[in-house]
Amino acid sequence: MTNYSKPALKTLAACAMLCGMGAAFAHVTLPPGAATVGSDYNAAFRVGHACEGAKATTGLAVRLPKGFVLSDAQARKGWKLDVTKNGDGEVRWTAETPGSALPGSERAEFVLRGKVPAAPGTLWFKVLQTCDTGVADWAEVPASGSSTAGLKSPAARLNVVAQGVATVDVRDGWVRQSVPGQSGTGAFMKLTAPTGTKLVGIATPAAGTAEVHEMKMEGDVMKMRELPGGLDLPAGQTVELKPGGYHVMMMDLKGALAKGASVPFTLKFEDAKGVKTALDVTLPVGAPEGADAAAAAGHQHKH
Repeated sequence: MTNYSKPALKTLAACAMLCGMGAAFAHVTLPPGAATVGSDYNAAFRVGHACEGAKATTGLAVRLPKGFVLSDAQARKGWKLDVTKNGDGEVRWTAETPGSALPGSERAEFVLRGKVPAAPGTLWFKVLQTCDTGVADWAEVPASGSSTAGLKSPAARLNVVAQGVATVDVRDGWVRQSVPGQSGTGAFMKLTAPTGTKLVGIATPAAGTAEVHEMKMEGDVMKMRELPGGLDLPAGQTVELKPGGYHVMMMDLKGALAKGASVPFTLKFEDAKGVKTALDVTLPVGAPEGADAAAAAGHQHKH
């Protein structure tokens, strides 16, 4: 069994984006993706539910983390906006009438803007949600690291990454296992770029070559081709690399990839202005639970 590993070269962000990256649907969260050190950031807190047992959200109070410098907050029609900048600061929205409250069946974003710190790290925004019945305090922070796995009421997390590190969110990644003598296999993941970019290159010590390919049927034959110009990642849209579609093709494998092993990758990006960034991630080998047999075993295709 070949188990590849290498130290993170740039930042703790990669691990954070793959391990316990997503809060469950019921949580108040920020959009996927990180922020670059010292940059301006639009914090759009997503609310898609009321408190447990409640019918509507009547208030939302965001406690600003140390190091985040607030510039302004977006008003909402029918809601009172209060901003306190002293100390760590707080932004509070309160529904002025029951008719202005956010029904539990509807989703909405509460937006504030500010500048993130000049040093990499993790910012935790603690959010108090008030409802027609009860409250929900999204304020739990992990004792170490930035994974929210296992937390019942996690605070909203924002990873702040160094210059040159991609802000792209990577999740649900995996590599198809291989057997001795096999020359190629595939890797899959979901990518979300907060400001839009393009995946232009991939490198891994597990293979001589790694490229972004597209698979599609031509007649009754499944064919695969490299995307020479890279894969577009529109701002805020999740692009899935999956069996039978876009995927990472690993060729000239350096050894068999057994289920349970892990493979490091460096993903390379370039935005519309020509700014290049990279992100180091480590993906597990083996199809995730629930994947169909075709996904786990691979498809027959021709170039």
